[in-house]
Amino acid sequence: MAKIKFGTDGWRAIIAKEFTVDNVARVTLGAVEWLKKNSDHPSVVIGHDCRFAGELFAETTAKVFANAGVKVYLAKGAVSTPMVSLGTLRQKATLGIVLTASHNPPSYNGYKLKGNFGGPLLPKQIQEVEDLILATNHLDIDELNIADFIASGVIEYLDLETMYVNHVEANFDMEAIRNSKMNFAYDAMYGSGQDVMRRLLPDIDFLHCDHNPGFNGVAPEPIHRNLGEFSEMIKMAEGHINCGLATDGDADRIGLYDGNGEFIDSHHIILLLIKYLVEEKQFSGKVVCAFSVSPKIKKICDHFGLEYQVVQIGFKHIAGTMVDEDVLLGGEESGGIAIKGHIPERDGIWMGLTIWEYMVKSGKSLEELIQDVYDLVGEFKFERIDLHLKEEEKKDIIKNCESGNYLKFGDLEVRKVETIDGFKYYFDNDEWVMIRPSGTEPVLRTYAESSTTEGAFKILEKTHAAFKN
Repeated sequence: MAKIKFGTDGWRAIIAKEFTVDNVARVTLGAVEWLKKNSDHPSVVIGHDCRFAGELFAETTAKVFANAGVKVYLAKGAVSTPMVSLGTLRQKATLGIVLTASHNPPSYNGYKLKGNFGGPLLPKQIQEVEDLILATNHLDIDELNIADFIASGVIEYLDLETMYVNHVEANFDMEAIRNSKMNFAYDAMYGSGQDVMRRLLPDIDFLHCDHNPGFNGVAPEPIHRNLGEFSEMIKMAEGHINCGLATDGDADRIGLYDGNGEFIDSHHIILLLIKYLVEEKQFSGKVVCAFSVSPKIKKICDHFGLEYQVVQIGFKHIAGTMVDEDVLLGGEESGGIAIKGHIPERDGIWMGLTIWEYMVKSGKSLEELIQDVYDLVGEFKFERIDLHLKEEEKKDIIKNCESGNYLKFGDLEVRKVETIDGFKYYFDNDEWVMIRPSGTEPVLRTYAESSTTEGAFKILEKTHAAFKN
């Protein structure tokens, strides 16, 4: 059988091709061995999102653990990744498992590992689990009866959704949000945030909050190109909706729209959150961000006197710092953000509620709050284009980056280069471009920032032209 590898955020594979009951059992047997090496009385929290056969794969995982004598807390029905992370922390479990492929296309499912601290298992530990995955599955899964394990108490159902709702109610002024004159909307992208948002805010406008394991053929990633219907819904409301929140398949990533139906990227959300947490909540702490975020984050940290750290891409790199140090916010360009007062885990719903609370408490629109941020750091726009290239083309471009061959892109002269995780080229006027290869696909990611959207696209155009020379 093929070797199973964990990427930046778990193991992902195509359902019924590599993602099978047998392979899920193989991964779980590796996790069993890891648990036995690291705990005298191991326990695990398991949940699944809305994808096809999620319950089958979650029960397979539960049966393998239970068969090995590991205490299992199993969520009933679809839950978000943050719910599993919170449950792992609250139950004092050794490990959390989420059966999810997050924002990947509907043909995929996946397997995420969560630490006992309530966030992604750290890279060193993930590698230890991966090294213990067997070449074959030696268990007959069909012979293991889940009812027997439940009867004996080895498997116990856990209401993670109610646990999460209570956690939200204890940390937000939900009455202020519910009773505000502002109107909000939520697009679940057919993902696992839908039920909890209905419970928390039953009177807001909802979109794609139905059971649809195929996600209507659209990858549940909360980026603008996948959210056209949501954007149009807000525009058609003609001011009736003040802000729209979207979350991905397992509800750990955020997408946001202002009252005009304009997409607000993660860089702007991070800036808004820092400003609210420092000025209104009186929170402090370090800010930790992935390499692909805007330098404007450092600018606002300097303004507030906050320590700022840049890490490699992948939230597991942020989570490790959040566990060990006093961190105010950890954030990624891709919509994964965590803040103080919650768990060291990305959570799209938690971030959205924080922004809505900010709007309600300040009485300001999202557009006005963004202008307040611009007054501190300057106006900017960010764009990203993923190039689908042949593997050889991708390798040639990266070789040029490594050799220092790109001294200018068109008429843009490179003033500084950073290489923490990819290649970030800085130009004059706070403009920059970043080039980073995907580790799993023949894709080259290119990111750019300028003072205008047109300027950001021009930088990308000049960068792509340089690849051909």
